[in-house]
Amino acid sequence: MTIIVTGAAGFIGSNLVKALNRRNESQIIAVDDLTDGDKFRNLVDCDIADYLDKDHFLERLRQGQFGKVRAVLHQGACSSTVEGDGRFMMENNYRYSCELFTAAQDRQIPLLYASSAAVYGAGQVFREQREHEQPLNVYGYSKFLFDQYVRRHLADARSQVVGLRYFNVYGPRELHKGAMASVALHCFNQYQAHGKVSLFGRYGDYPAGGHLRDFVSVDDVVKVNLFFLDHTHLSGIFNVGSGRAQPFNDVALAIINRLRGQEGRTPLSLQAALREGVLEYTAFPDHLRGKYQCYTCADLQRLRSVGFADPTLSVEQGVARYCDWLLGEQRPLQMPFSQVDVA
Repeated sequence: MTIIVTGAAGFIGSNLVKALNRRNESQIIAVDDLTDGDKFRNLVDCDIADYLDKDHFLERLRQGQFGKVRAVLHQGACSSTVEGDGRFMMENNYRYSCELFTAAQDRQIPLLYASSAAVYGAGQVFREQREHEQPLNVYGYSKFLFDQYVRRHLADARSQVVGLRYFNVYGPRELHKGAMASVALHCFNQYQAHGKVSLFGRYGDYPAGGHLRDFVSVDDVVKVNLFFLDHTHLSGIFNVGSGRAQPFNDVALAIINRLRGQEGRTPLSLQAALREGVLEYTAFPDHLRGKYQCYTCADLQRLRSVGFADPTLSVEQGVARYCDWLLGEQRPLQMPFSQVDVA
């Protein structure tokens, strides 16, 4: 039976395709926009049945050309939190998703789609309820609006619909993302290039390197997707994070100490890393003021209540695993070694 993955050559999409392959699933239709041709690398070690451009996919789905479809895992989107073209963002993220929802419902195909923690904006409560949702940028708004669309139609849905609000995801197969890559990858690249890591300085009520995010390994994100793929009676909108808020300093130290360990050197404390100059801070950029989430932490109560019981990786565990994967990659680094700039 066919499984369709949109955004299949992207970060989370390609990890899902690989995870499906590990389950001996290869009847996979990969849908993406390969204008950025280098993304093909994410699928080189994956087995798929066919590839389709996103602009050709919807009509073929409407016409039933894929036969019996087990599910659509909709990961395709413009994921740039600093994209200013609202017209493009709404067409790509909102309108396309609405049309896919309708096509899937018409054929009673389960739809699992990527939402985002960006819907919560600067709030302090990260629970899947309307009163806590107030996005700060048009990317977050596009995700929020589709969540609202789903909520209005959920009671009458003819097949499973699951929205997954990803928090700060990091892990393998994100090398193509450039400035929108995870903090972990930025830190890794900086340390490899310069022997030090640079983080944002003080902003708001948070000290330098002390802004708190829910950093979640892509391995955990994949597990949640597969859980809902296996439980088609479950629908709704769910947070997908680690359930922990950890400072950027933790990510930087996890990278620094894993790489030092590979060199046979002893780990450093935060104070020692600052003293030795392997961790430093720079002024918070003006263009992110008022658009930056200083704190996120996924409330996982709803996810746990439907039976997902797997533990999630901490930054220390997940980043160490990611470092080992990056060290094993033979490709040259594909992004500039700039200061961390992730909203």
